[in-house]
Amino acid sequence: MDRYQAMTTFVRVVETGSFSAAARQLHVGQPAVSKIVAQLEARLQVSLLIRSTHGLTPTEAGQAYYERARNALQEADEAELAARGAGSGLSGRLRVSAATTFARLHIIPRLPAFLDAHPQLDVDILLDDRMIDLVAEGVDISLRMGALADSSAVARKLATGKRSVLATPAYLARAGMPLVPADLADHNAIVYSQLPNVWSFHRDGSAVSVSVAGRLRVSAAEGLRAAILADMGLTITSDWMFAPELESGAVTHLLPAWSLPDIDLWAVFPTGRMMTAKARQFADFVQGLME
Repeated sequence: MDRYQAMTTFVRVVETGSFSAAARQLHVGQPAVSKIVAQLEARLQVSLLIRSTHGLTPTEAGQAYYERARNALQEADEAELAARGAGSGLSGRLRVSAATTFARLHIIPRLPAFLDAHPQLDVDILLDDRMIDLVAEGVDISLRMGALADSSAVARKLATGKRSVLATPAYLARAGMPLVPADLADHNAIVYSQLPNVWSFHRDGSAVSVSVAGRLRVSAAEGLRAAILADMGLTITSDWMFAPELESGAVTHLLPAWSLPDIDLWAVFPTGRMMTAKARQFADFVQGLME
């Protein structure tokens, strides 16, 4: 029995909660995963998993084995990287989750440099504006913006960006230029449903809260971009989301004398999973891009 394979398989079964999910992530059949776990239990002469209609949960012995196996695999990963040397690059597969628009504008166009530096590495990018279950999806690192919903998440801040009121010159020519935050009430706002519609503006130590509203709400940033670039209204969002248009002048900042809360970019790692060298180096890469 290959002990490394057995540890890898068991760790993945515990983290996904089922043989089938572990098999999908390991790119093998479910019977192969079940057989490896059964052989592992036979060799150790102890039951490692409790099987029920609700899924699989580790026994006390299984939990102890899982924690030590996870640490051993992480150490093996680091040992291989150190032995090959930093110049030889990473290998294997890296699964990244990211918001669609952010990845399309800032990550994917600059990904060739990372791939060129690591020719033995394959990268899967899952594009979704919603938070997903990182363990169930086998994600190594997730790039997320804003406040983290889970305070216990293993996360690292990569960058801080600016939020602004944005619109196209064509919309402003038609609807007029807001001069103070209160003027936003007279404008059609494109509302991003994943963000609040009440915002606090700050200037010279004072704060003003403004509620924005409009006839169109969108659930994804791509929809927000499309509506703004169609001159349908104004919006409050991160400058990251309109970086090309802000640079070209196709979209402009409004109320520049007032500031909005900044937005943070985070690298989020699966809770309870080993943080791989691949994930850490990708986080370093993204941090370098955003600087």
